[in-house]
Amino acid sequence: MNKTYLQLKHITKRFEDGRGSVVTAVDDISLTIEQGEFVTLLGPSGCGKTTTLRMIAGFEVQNEGDIILDGKNINNVAAFNREMPMVFQSYALFPHLSIFENIAYGLRVRKYSKEVIRNDVAMACQMVNLVGLEDRYPGELSGGQQQRVALARALVLKPEIILFDEPLSNLDAKLRIQTRTEIKRVQQMLGITALYVTHDQSEALSMSDKVIIMNGGKIAQVGSPLEIYNRPASTFVADFIGNANFINAVVEDSTDRTVTVKLQEKILELAKTELDDTFKPGEQVILSIKPEAVDVSLKPTGFTGRLDVSSFLGSITEYKVEFEESFMTIIHSNTEGLIGDLKMDQPVNLEFKKEFFRVYKR
Repeated sequence: MNKTYLQLKHITKRFEDGRGSVVTAVDDISLTIEQGEFVTLLGPSGCGKTTTLRMIAGFEVQNEGDIILDGKNINNVAAFNREMPMVFQSYALFPHLSIFENIAYGLRVRKYSKEVIRNDVAMACQMVNLVGLEDRYPGELSGGQQQRVALARALVLKPEIILFDEPLSNLDAKLRIQTRTEIKRVQQMLGITALYVTHDQSEALSMSDKVIIMNGGKIAQVGSPLEIYNRPASTFVADFIGNANFINAVVEDSTDRTVTVKLQEKILELAKTELDDTFKPGEQVILSIKPEAVDVSLKPTGFTGRLDVSSFLGSITEYKVEFEESFMTIIHSNTEGLIGDLKMDQPVNLEFKKEFFRVYKR
């Protein structure tokens, strides 16, 4: 087990909104990051994730709480002395300097020798596949290449931790996938602690050792990508991380291990997890289930719905089905064969993979 490297203890940040009111952007959050971990702060715009990152970097000062880095309180340490390089969304490169000079900038400020600078820049370029581009200027590179320069500029300082503020937002979909793979590869190779801010769930799930979901300035859930995706602690997390479907139901019975609900006058016995609440017979609850955990069928399976629309998307088909006075999204893998030529308003049968249901209080 790695040692604790970064801790936030009861951090709160408030801003004045310009109209005399005070807005709490980050509300009493605490978290622990181990050395060498890749941790992602994930959440919608305005949830407090970037403000949290900026407080860790020293660009903002918290109103309350402590930031502990490697056992030392750094509340009063200036940003330039925290040795936490940040990779920004906007790249923040110097347009008048060559790629070599951009990467070497931090080393020159620290007054390293020319030989050390030359060797360290060459090593950083090799790590992020920039060899041969050292004499070019930022304007001559693609967005993906510029982001790799920003990453190399951070890596060349040989930091213990790197901060990332939505670094892939300006890249197209294919480049985002390539660049996030490269970031993760370098982070693992060097064993650097990484704290990464994004609103993109696919980035968070594919790159992270730990995901921290934020909402309204608070932490909604902390866990591994697998835990967050398969066992969301609230309807907010279920909706944000997996675009879950939500269904109203009534509890028939509840034990330590199961909860039984009535749905379309049929009984479903669902397994409970350690995150689930205690439910009482007659209580109204919300069921959540992921789009890929529901099958559309023309065979009678017990549950019925009405097809609203279907969208063929190559490897998958996405269905919108009216069910229990709401609409469900269902994803069908086309490698399993096409269901058939379904028409709008056609009755369809639904089969739920019960083990993927979660039950929440209303």
